Amino acid sequence: MMSTQDIIDTLAGIEPGSALDAIRARRLQARENAQKSYLSLFEPVDASDVSLVERAAVAAFVTGLHGESPVAAFYREKLAANADAAALVEAIQAEIARGKTSGPYGAFPAGPLSIENKAGLIYRVSAERKPVLGARLVAAFEHAHLLVFRPRDAASTDMKALLDAGWSNTGIVTFSQLVAFLSFQLRVVSGLRTLAAANA
Repeated sequence: MMSTQDIIDTLAGIEPGSALDAIRARRLQARENAQKSYLSLFEPVDASDVSLVERAAVAAFVTGLHGESPVAAFYREKLAANADAAALVEAIQAEIARGKTSGPYGAFPAGPLSIENKAGLIYRVSAERKPVLGARLVAAFEHAHLLVFRPRDAASTDMKALLDAGWSNTGIVTFSQLVAFLSFQLRVVSGLRTLAAANA
């Protein structure tokens, strides 16, 4: 079943007829496209390459890395709504704490930008939580952390870990789109909430 409630409006606390609702209505195509992206990623017709639980788990992890927010709470609850997800939620919360850092960091190719090089955490899932998460989510979390905090270090060789863990090429594309969408969604919701607070 497709949800009709606009997810960004919901997460930003936008009421129909409010000033922020009017602002979003001015960019109707952007609003509709963001909603279509959410539905295709989290309520897909075909979830054979990336299960709904995996999608919710990755979302809970990625949004949690950015700090506690209505968005992080939403995806944590979305994951928790799945049967037998309690251990998974607990493991993800522990891994978020392990993976918390500030970025972006990494190395540029040799040249004038090398002055911007910054070392930082190279995150790996803890051994004790690997059995709970399973090989696919372990690889996904490590890759998601790379995309969030060390995007300039991402290389084609990093895809191999996902493939080795059982991700298909289609699954990797979906996973990458999911991480990118979450980053966009977090920024938009944060901006709208800041705007709402300023106008309160």
